[in-house]
Amino acid sequence: MPKELLVYIDGKFVPESEAKISVFDHGFLYGDGVFEGIRAYNGKVFKLREHIDRLYDSAKAIALEIPISKEEFMKIILETLRVNNLRDAYIRPIVTRGIGDLGLDPRKCSKPTIIVITRPWGKLYGDLYEKGLKAVTVTIRRNPIDSLPPNIKSLNYLNNVLAKIEANVKGGDEAIFLDKNGYVSEGSGDNVFIVKNGLIVTPPTINNLKGITREVVIEIIERLKLPFKEANISLYDLYTADEVFVTGTAAEIAPIVEIDGRKIGDGKPGRITKILMEEFKKVTEVEGVPIYD
Repeated sequence: MPKELLVYIDGKFVPESEAKISVFDHGFLYGDGVFEGIRAYNGKVFKLREHIDRLYDSAKAIALEIPISKEEFMKIILETLRVNNLRDAYIRPIVTRGIGDLGLDPRKCSKPTIIVITRPWGKLYGDLYEKGLKAVTVTIRRNPIDSLPPNIKSLNYLNNVLAKIEANVKGGDEAIFLDKNGYVSEGSGDNVFIVKNGLIVTPPTINNLKGITREVVIEIIERLKLPFKEANISLYDLYTADEVFVTGTAAEIAPIVEIDGRKIGDGKPGRITKILMEEFKKVTEVEGVPIYD
């Protein structure tokens, strides 16, 4: 029987089956907390500093003070990977408001809860990277920026879950959100790009998450000197694109070949998408913070 993985909770490593938080933790009661999704490839954690910076930015945006330094947090992540003997993994650091009472007032929570989960991880979409994903737009809108800004990566992910439920019902591999103005926002857990006549376009990160994989892809695009711009995207732009792909830590770069029953391009992963997928793989093979000395 395989050894049970360990989870870090507030200074201790405990077996997954014993990893517990209080029912009075505001992360559980109200989604009051923040998290990140990070990947390790071949013994190196990819974009660790960038993810930790975003975690602390999310915490600051909800007035949650993380009681340890960024350097300390990164050491905890690396140690969690080491105790689980992992080299290729998905990493989930979580900070909740902590234990309070049944009221909403965060002042009742005296100390944040810090959790790090690490798991072996393969391809999120399996063989769909070769065939391409079918996506559907969903009727539920992305949280407006004046309500719960999408750039706060909070534990309140019900908006995303509702989108995924609708995509499941409609037979889609992924959901595509529109914002309250009808512009394309993002997927249920990834950023959206289109290619039209050789030009790569992605929405500005006002109505969607400042994706770290998104930034890596933009850096690759610029290095390859491919035509690119940030601009609002409409449903029409999606339907008539030559290529569509999504980017995210878990998804990496995934091609979309059908949206709402419309075939994208020739219905196969596009040339530019495949170039970016290959280049992204090269980057993840060489960059990252070593887990083991």
